[in-house]
Amino acid sequence: MNTIELKSKKLVAALLAAGVLGGAGAAALDRMSPGVQAQPATVAAQVAPASGATSSQALPSFAAITARNGPAVVNISTSGMRQVSGDDDDGAFSQQGPMDDWLRQFGFPPGFFGQAPGQGGGMQQMPVRGQGSGFIISPDGLILTNAHVVRDAKDVTVKLTDRREFKAKVLGADAKTDVAVLKIDAKGLPTVPMGSSKDLQVGEWVLAIGAPFGFENSVTAGVVSAKGRSLPDDSAVPFIQTDVAVNPGNSGGPLFNANGEVVGINSQIYSRSGGYQGLSFAIPIELAARVKDQIVATGKVEHARLGVTIQEVNQAFADSFKLPKPEGALVAKVEKGSAAENAGLKSGDVILRANGQAIVASGDLPAQISMARPGDTVKLDIWRAGKAEQVTARLQGDSGKAEQVAQADGSHNGRLGLSLRPLAPQEKQQAHVDGGLLVEGAGGAAAMAGVQPGDVLLSINGQSVSSAEQARQVLEHADKSVALLIQRNGEQIFVPVPLG
Repeated sequence: MNTIELKSKKLVAALLAAGVLGGAGAAALDRMSPGVQAQPATVAAQVAPASGATSSQALPSFAAITARNGPAVVNISTSGMRQVSGDDDDGAFSQQGPMDDWLRQFGFPPGFFGQAPGQGGGMQQMPVRGQGSGFIISPDGLILTNAHVVRDAKDVTVKLTDRREFKAKVLGADAKTDVAVLKIDAKGLPTVPMGSSKDLQVGEWVLAIGAPFGFENSVTAGVVSAKGRSLPDDSAVPFIQTDVAVNPGNSGGPLFNANGEVVGINSQIYSRSGGYQGLSFAIPIELAARVKDQIVATGKVEHARLGVTIQEVNQAFADSFKLPKPEGALVAKVEKGSAAENAGLKSGDVILRANGQAIVASGDLPAQISMARPGDTVKLDIWRAGKAEQVTARLQGDSGKAEQVAQADGSHNGRLGLSLRPLAPQEKQQAHVDGGLLVEGAGGAAAMAGVQPGDVLLSINGQSVSSAEQARQVLEHADKSVALLIQRNGEQIFVPVPLG
């Protein structure tokens, strides 16, 4: 979330209409809103040994973990005033924009690509009340929870399992990682032991304690489904995915490993209904601890920044750039003056590894950067012009811009079908580019991919083009597909175009 920037939301939305950019389906990621009111539901979690299990593969003692750690899990109640638009439903993707009807046909929830402040049904103040969970990490009352649990809260009340209640102070909240730190005035409190999410294995048992729908100290169990999961919600958190039942009110509660150690903070669910449907996500405790340390020390959080726009590498892009397989993060744009530009990164580079960690999906890169701090150096293994290279970037501080990823998925056949001409000096100045070709007409495969008249073609397969002849020469050596870097309204993105 933190540092890789994509400002081409309007361009992405337009390309969605052409079917060239893939989506996350009709489901939405819900940060289990503390303001949600629902009828109580009974949730039962039954744990049975796997088929063929032996006596040496005994299940963890969920009862022991709950008895030992349950007293350190707290219920959080909030109240306050919130400025909302007339159509705000307090969901993870709640703002509605003019592109929503267009996006729905491609499986995207309303407001997926955001909208300008003030649009919608008008802004108004309304009271909000909510509930969430948290856990005590120091005997003198330091508590971790989700930032969205205490968002817009004027009053925060923490209730312990012994029924004592305390007014809590919000020491700080970081919306980008969804981590908040609270403080209550108490001594000798029970605490939870900290573990390591790095040691978790897919298929390992995990347990959540929280207050779903207000039912305090409810326990649910499941297994780890994946690690380092990136989500399409402007977040760069490398989430732990589990099948632990998590519902509104569980937000901010701890996720325990089989040893009874906290390995994550339950934060989001993936759902078509708004309730739990088998997919829940937790923030790794290492990331939460780093955020906590900064908040306690300074009251704020700084995030590292690389300064590139990235895209998913699909098979069409892999063919275009002569990659052995469709992996990595394709650099669509490098911000001027950024750490990426200082390191020598260029549009068309494909980042394959960061500090030795493989970048398989493009979202893996923001997740890696989110674990770093401003001033840290990161070694990037890249693919450029058909060969492997390495660059080192010294990360800068975040300027408040979110890290996002654009996904591309071209599947149309046909000729390229573009009518191109060089840009006039005035047009270059208006577009803030040094070269490129103006698209005067689009047909065939390019039009099917979403290229439109008025777009500026900057490069083909990573090679800059400033004349129609240059474009023809690049196309002569193209194989199955080409990657066109286009600019529209000041925003840039690679578009894959299969060649007939």
